[in-house]
Amino acid sequence: MRTYGQPSKFEEPVKRLVGQPFGKLAPGAGVSFTPLQSLTGTITPNGLHFERHHGGVPEIDPARHKLLIHGLVKKPLAFDVAALLRYPMVSRTYFIECSGNSFRNTLPQAQDVPCGAIHGLLSCSEWTGLPLAVLLNEAGVDAGAKWLLAEGADAAGMSRSIPLSKALDDTLIALYQNGERLRPEQGYPMRLVLPGWEGNMSVKWLHRLKLTDGPTHTRDETSRYTDLMRDGRARQFTFEVGVKSVITQPSGGMTMPGPGLHQLSGLAWSGAGRVTKVEVSADGGATWRDATLQAPVLSKSLTRFHLPWNWNGAPAMLQSRATDEKGNVQESRSAWNAQYSSANRYHNTMIQTWAVNANGSVKNAYA
Repeated sequence: MRTYGQPSKFEEPVKRLVGQPFGKLAPGAGVSFTPLQSLTGTITPNGLHFERHHGGVPEIDPARHKLLIHGLVKKPLAFDVAALLRYPMVSRTYFIECSGNSFRNTLPQAQDVPCGAIHGLLSCSEWTGLPLAVLLNEAGVDAGAKWLLAEGADAAGMSRSIPLSKALDDTLIALYQNGERLRPEQGYPMRLVLPGWEGNMSVKWLHRLKLTDGPTHTRDETSRYTDLMRDGRARQFTFEVGVKSVITQPSGGMTMPGPGLHQLSGLAWSGAGRVTKVEVSADGGATWRDATLQAPVLSKSLTRFHLPWNWNGAPAMLQSRATDEKGNVQESRSAWNAQYSSANRYHNTMIQTWAVNANGSVKNAYA
């Protein structure tokens, strides 16, 4: 008997891929990728949720932590965790995707790595907390306030400017994830969740909100998290995540057991709302078939899709293409590349291609 359940020892290979590009120089900076190819359904287990850290994971005593709301407000307020836990809670299921997700597919050559190593800066959870609008209304927003600065309590002082309209719409202060208190890596004791917007804006270890008359132009929204365009300029404040999908089974690194009937399965999502359609191609986009969307299909959440495929044993090129409720359609690789500089690594929404070889092996491919 154990006081906290753990996965079976036989599932030990199902783990995140950890990347720390700066090694010993900056051990607190790095990422860990969710192994999408090993999961099913739409909810990501807390222990497999992706992580992106700029300055390590702080150890915060919730009894000493406070959230300050100040700036262009009628009454500056400070809330401790105990006070927030007394508010009525709401639960919402949303995905969080790093704007650098799928960056490997922006590189010149296709990387022969698993699906999660390409697209695994993406996870989906049931978040429980209170709408940020509740606290902003208590503080009283001045007429001149148009933005707010959200700052975390990590060593990097990670901060982002957020339009007030989004803060008053569907933004949450999350205290729970999938029914349990937030884990330290996910922002314990509290974090923001901005549904459908790039993950860097869902500030973890939240401790300060300053209402302002304009964006603050912090380090993490100027030198980082901007989109490099082909004309040499950089596009700033591209907050919303585009419509996107990926086949997870089969995917890179897997081997098809042989010709015959197989169930293709994958994930689709959009920062604009619900996914309304996913099409699947086995011939590199020459022809398409509609996949079945697994209910419930929720707004700004991951949607699982399925399609039976009778593989004849010949080489194939598997693709998926998602459409959302606002009519946005996932774009081809060539269409995405036509917009951005070859050095851009953010907001990659291009269609993923998996090459199935005659021997059943599956690899990442560009088409």
